[in-house]
Amino acid sequence: MAVDTRPAVHAGYFRLLPLALLFLTVGLSVAVVMPFLSLFLDTEVRADPVRVTVLLVVAPLAGVVVASLVGRLSDRAPIRRKLLIGAALAGVVGAGLIAFVRDYWILLALTVTAMALANSVFPQSFAYARQLLDRDDPGRAALGISAMRTVFSLAWVAGPPLAAVLLSAGGFRLLYLTAAAMYALAALVVAVRLTELPLPPPPAPDQGGGHAPGASRWRLALTVVTFTMLQCPMTLGVQVLPLFIGRDLRGDPADAGLVLGLCAALEIPLMLGLGALTARFRLRALILFGAGCGVVYYLIAAGASGVGVLLLAQPVNALFIAAVSGVAIAYVQDLLPGQPGRATTLFTNSFPIGAMLAGPLLGLATQVGFRWAYVMSAALCAGGLLALALTRPRPARPA
Repeated sequence: MAVDTRPAVHAGYFRLLPLALLFLTVGLSVAVVMPFLSLFLDTEVRADPVRVTVLLVVAPLAGVVVASLVGRLSDRAPIRRKLLIGAALAGVVGAGLIAFVRDYWILLALTVTAMALANSVFPQSFAYARQLLDRDDPGRAALGISAMRTVFSLAWVAGPPLAAVLLSAGGFRLLYLTAAAMYALAALVVAVRLTELPLPPPPAPDQGGGHAPGASRWRLALTVVTFTMLQCPMTLGVQVLPLFIGRDLRGDPADAGLVLGLCAALEIPLMLGLGALTARFRLRALILFGAGCGVVYYLIAAGASGVGVLLLAQPVNALFIAAVSGVAIAYVQDLLPGQPGRATTLFTNSFPIGAMLAGPLLGLATQVGFRWAYVMSAALCAGGLLALALTRPRPARPA
């Protein structure tokens, strides 16, 4: 007699609702702070350019180190829920203190401790979502992950305008207190609505191979390089866009907001659409397609004659971002079955590393011309496409 599993599946999707709220709150806590961090350091802390640069470099490095440690720890014992609560509370403490502290060295200490730990909420939330989906509906895990990623994107659509309102109403103190409140709400959601999940069962050994399936260290390293190369252009393209529009295209730099807003609006449905396509196409093929879209978009941008060309090219850019930021999470998780925390952290760490690489490239573009920023971005996407093409899945061993 067939067993109806639909109630269990529906229960699994119902459990994603509080997880979606977790993504929204954490996304807002980051989105209201990050766009104005440099302004905060300059106007409130009175930090000189060297100190600003040091903090902007040290912060992502600390986040990478702490997230990696938390990711490995989360896969060794059923404590992911506890880690999420602890990391969110660290965000409450860090953001709450930053609302009042204006001493540079205390801020630096908070950045590399409490806020670095708070940053691990993002990858650990994806790891929790993957465990839940693998238990309740593994065939649609990639779609579920993409759906959660769109919630984070929605937070970034709403976050910067909300931050502008908060700054006008109460300055940076209100801004950081709001971020602390978002982290507190995230901790409450996890404590009240999420349950601790058991560790995933260890993967079955390969037939005749005698070892658990999973990517080799070489493939993992090349995968991290791949996504670092693909995510670096996202930061570089955003940083250079107002300068490129104002100086090379002779337009209004404020048009950068129109371009970025259109891309964000297209990115969300495209991310969901690509997630739905994972039921019919391999994740790797979708990411290869997305990387190809990145090459095409940045070449179009490099040769653009006006803002209109950039606007018309945003669907291609949105496809690139949707594939690399959404589908890719499930792809890397598949490389390390049974280790969702480590896998997700490997992927999410590629963004801050890519962002750090974007800084020197932007400096180079200011010397040789802003169009070259897009040429370099196209080259990075092409390199990432090639690196991904080289990381072919290991063929199954014969029985």
